[in-house]
Amino acid sequence: MTEILLVNVSGPDRPGITSAVSEVLAAHGATVFDIGQAVIHDTLNLGLLAGVPRPQEVGPAMEQLRTALGELGLSVRFAPIAIDAYEHWVGQQGKPRHIVTLLARAIRAEYIARVTRIIADHGLNIDRIARLSGRMPLAASGSRTNACVEFSVRGETPDLASLRTSLLELATDLDIDVAYQEDSIFRRHRRLVAFDMDSTLIENEVIDELARRAGVGDRVAAITERAMRGELDFQASFRERLALLKGLPEAVLDEVYAGLTLTEGAERLIATLKNLGYKTAILSGGFTCIGRRIQERLGIDYLYANELEIVAGVVTGMVRGPIVDAARKAELLRELAARENISLEQTIAVGDGANDLLMLGVAGLGIAFRAKPLVRASAKQSISQLGLDGILYLMGISDRDARIIPDC
Repeated sequence: MTEILLVNVSGPDRPGITSAVSEVLAAHGATVFDIGQAVIHDTLNLGLLAGVPRPQEVGPAMEQLRTALGELGLSVRFAPIAIDAYEHWVGQQGKPRHIVTLLARAIRAEYIARVTRIIADHGLNIDRIARLSGRMPLAASGSRTNACVEFSVRGETPDLASLRTSLLELATDLDIDVAYQEDSIFRRHRRLVAFDMDSTLIENEVIDELARRAGVGDRVAAITERAMRGELDFQASFRERLALLKGLPEAVLDEVYAGLTLTEGAERLIATLKNLGYKTAILSGGFTCIGRRIQERLGIDYLYANELEIVAGVVTGMVRGPIVDAARKAELLRELAARENISLEQTIAVGDGANDLLMLGVAGLGIAFRAKPLVRASAKQSISQLGLDGILYLMGISDRDARIIPDC
């Protein structure tokens, strides 16, 4: 009768360790049921779950492993596994899997302790932990560093809404970001990423910048803030703000564009996505005259925004064509998915305002980026502490993966 043995190896990492272990087990006709390995700061931890078909050979196999690994400066521990325990483990493989992603400027032990406590309190088990961010020098400044740890969890929680609420409250309390998403095939096969422009791809609100130059900055900014919080109808507020720009010289647009700032991480994110073959789009309630320049600068595939009417070199205070509002953004995302022959589950949408919520809701992965409280609470995921390139972590793309891509 097969004896099942859990083998744990630890010690300084070096080539040939896995080979040495498996060669001993092979000599005794063992079958490997599970295997996993991690190396942290040049220290190896290797685990194997093996079935030895002849019980009388378990003892000799253990002795040979101790000798072979001792010569390599490694320690080894053994634990027999009962058949019913093994069968229980096999039965767990059908349970749902999710990914919990912890993002911050630096990962403090407190963050891990509190995130994992919430996971445990909701009856979920952690199968795997991986660091997706690069190695951080001690002298690195915390203001622009990225740090990310990903937890693969398994199980069913009786109250998913409560779990999400707990993670959101924790993120707010600690000034970190915590994402919880299903570990499905779609997570690893997204194909289209759509962005809002103002306060998402760029740090500015273009209409507010124009308004300042028209001498109505405070009035327009107040309307913009209320609209982004969802307190005003977007179309009505947009027309109201636009009317206040009547008479503004067209040349001011060049001045405004020159003063715009790309959001932290935008160039790295778009370059990475392009080199991985993703399609990208701007779906904006802003203006095409600015959007085209951002599109060209970043190399984005699609642009949909509002056409600012200019006659004889002067802004008329009107817009040509239908306004790109919340409903239109969601519709455009569906159209682009159909054009690219992909499902909506393979799309990602990123935005900060209330007029982005419908778009975030229909996307396979909707991300509220540095968003207003209403948007952050309503979106599937949110990022508030890192730059736009933090989205790569939610996609499961590590810094190591990104580094092999040129010009990132």
